Amino acid sequence: MLLGRDTIAARMEQQLTRSDTSVLMNTNRYMRIARVVVDSAKLTQYYAALREGMEMAVRNEPGVLNLWAVSERSNPTHITVFEIYTNVDAYNKHIQTEHFKKYKTAVQNMVKSLELVDVDPIALESKGKM
Repeated sequence: MLLGRDTIAARMEQQLTRSDTSVLMNTNRYMRIARVVVDSAKLTQYYAALREGMEMAVRNEPGVLNLWAVSERSNPTHITVFEIYTNVDAYNKHIQTEHFKKYKTAVQNMVKSLELVDVDPIALESKGKM
């Protein structure tokens, strides 16, 4: 059945009034953004610890679906990590792993600030590994 533009727009508007957008995508995925500011004198060491921790998590934890880290081009000490887990239980298991604890210990004196933000999906598209 084809729907007219007005019908689609009306349905989208109704759906977007829901507080949990993950219902729209029919997913129980747990998603979080970590915003990190790193000491500039320790940036190379931080990048290495982050890469190692992320690689171990994706390789060894079935509940870790995606971990993407980026730095701001004009300010490389400002890092954003986008995390996707199968569900909140997978996230809770992740933060109890030895490799996560190793990462946290390694970077504790490198991180100047950390902000964790739980997010809901609106649209997720990917062609695979970058």
